[in-house]
Amino acid sequence: FISMAGLLASGGYANSTFLMGWTGGYVILAMLLAPYLRKFGKFTVPDFIGDRFYSNTARFVAIVCLIVASVTYVIGQMTGAGVAFSRFLEVSNTWGIWIAALIVFLYAVFGGMKGITYTQVAQYVVLIIAYTIPAVFIAMQLTGNPIPMFGMFSTHTESGIPLLTKLDEVVNALGFRDYTADVDNKLNMVLFTLSLMVGTAGLPHVIIRFFTVPKVADARWSAGWALVFIALLYLTAPAVGSMARLNLATTVYPEMAGQVENYEEAARNPILYEDRPEWVRTWEETGLITFNDLNS
Repeated sequence: FISMAGLLASGGYANSTFLMGWTGGYVILAMLLAPYLRKFGKFTVPDFIGDRFYSNTARFVAIVCLIVASVTYVIGQMTGAGVAFSRFLEVSNTWGIWIAALIVFLYAVFGGMKGITYTQVAQYVVLIIAYTIPAVFIAMQLTGNPIPMFGMFSTHTESGIPLLTKLDEVVNALGFRDYTADVDNKLNMVLFTLSLMVGTAGLPHVIIRFFTVPKVADARWSAGWALVFIALLYLTAPAVGSMARLNLATTVYPEMAGQVENYEEAARNPILYEDRPEWVRTWEETGLITFNDLNS
């Protein structure tokens, strides 16, 4: 989820395909997959595929796809966990990954599926609190609106113009394309979103949750509630991405924060390295941010 906000911050509207694709994937899962998987009575996707199509070949293909998808997904998850633990414990990123792996191994082995499920409930509670509280405060700071998803479309306090308009001006002055710039190929955007929807609906660690509920109706309800809680995060992510991008740019170039007549002049006056914020100093200790003066 942090990475999703980062994708939106770096790519703007063009990367909203990730947001739409992942959200749509859970809709497909809730409407077309979850109830029927539970009704079939199998407990793994390869078992379902093999019995549904009466083919061990299909079962083998499902196993290969499951392993490839799982390994790919775990790489991203463990990288994110390593970043979180390295920041929290102020250790290197490598040690953060090892610590995260050890913790996951312990509660998966000793807790089983029930332990993993309750752990993920606890993770979501921590995640939604840790994700939304900073979003509320940055929305208050930049727009005066405490609701991040509304603050994104509100007026930027220091400049007096809409926040997204201000962000477009700032990133454009720094040599990037507008944050809200449209994509050149809408068909490609639709197809990419569709591929993300199908991929999300087929995530093994998500699908397996629906094999563990007592009834088919429970599978439908759990998928519906999952969409509600996911919406809380996914509606906040675009606000976090846009506001973080603007906040970072105006932190490095303070003269761009207010009403600017000459952005080129403001871009020539970044903060000195010695005056960098405290959070930059902290992240430097973990190796996640480095400073390299190419002009020296």
